[in-house]
Amino acid sequence: MIDIDPTVDFACKMLLGNPEHPQLTIHFLNSVMRPAVPIVAVEYLNPILPQQFEDDKLAILDILAEDRMGRRFNIEVQRTVPAWLPERLTYYVATQLIEQIGKGDSYHQLRPSIGICLLKGILFPVRTAFHHQFRLRTDLGLELTECLEINTLELPKYGRPSDNEGVVVDPLEQWMDFFCQAQGQSVEAVQKRLPSPIFTEALGVLEMISRQPEQRRYYQARLKLELDENTRLAAEAAAREESERKGRIEGRVEGRVEGRVEGRVEGRADERIRTIQTLRSLLNQPPLDETTLAELDLDQLGLMQSDLQAQIRNRLG
Repeated sequence: MIDIDPTVDFACKMLLGNPEHPQLTIHFLNSVMRPAVPIVAVEYLNPILPQQFEDDKLAILDILAEDRMGRRFNIEVQRTVPAWLPERLTYYVATQLIEQIGKGDSYHQLRPSIGICLLKGILFPVRTAFHHQFRLRTDLGLELTECLEINTLELPKYGRPSDNEGVVVDPLEQWMDFFCQAQGQSVEAVQKRLPSPIFTEALGVLEMISRQPEQRRYYQARLKLELDENTRLAAEAAAREESERKGRIEGRVEGRVEGRVEGRVEGRADERIRTIQTLRSLLNQPPLDETTLAELDLDQLGLMQSDLQAQIRNRLG
């Protein structure tokens, strides 16, 4: 059985940011971008190297690559969906664009800067599609420039075909299936659904992480660090909500109109629902129906959140 989660940032970088396996990166980029001229080669701008498997030298595990046309790609995994994520994705892509030219250089030298974010959570709950591509276009589709592009891939939205539907054919759906379903499956089961040699190679990378003590240690350390950090963020959010609740009891919200009070209550409920879905994702539990959660009051949501936080503490302990 495959016991490595490919959405942990270290495992993802070993898959898509590894100079020893460039075909994985090329296949992934072509699957997401579907460019008119296929990508045939990439250069890693921040490759993962064996001698880096120590301490926190890999604190940032985004994948930076450039193809022969000069297009720059930033690939990352986000296992939580903070409210500021769209702004951060935009900032990273814009930074990659700015770094291409210096003072006095021509703007004609600019090549597209493209971000691809694999999401373990849901960023756009009102949309059913798992892949969204954002570029600078008018509301009627007139494109200003191709210099900036952001792609989001929301893994929970991927609807895995039933077993009787056999092989997954679409290249992007193959990657979604791999990231969503590989962990916990046998190698044979994954190869049956994804018979391409690309995924045999990808499975080999996961097996290598599992077998080699140094890489497995680093994988476990990154997973624990991630759980610790997200538990801390969830605790901070809970503490902030409690402080606000006490402030309301003490009369700190006096004079605010009823509509604004109701709006803030709804805002806190939305934040608590996002926290619950994030904690369930960390525990590898499926997301709950948003309509069902919306029917619960703040106290009920708080109890559910506390229970999930306790489960994470027990796991880490």
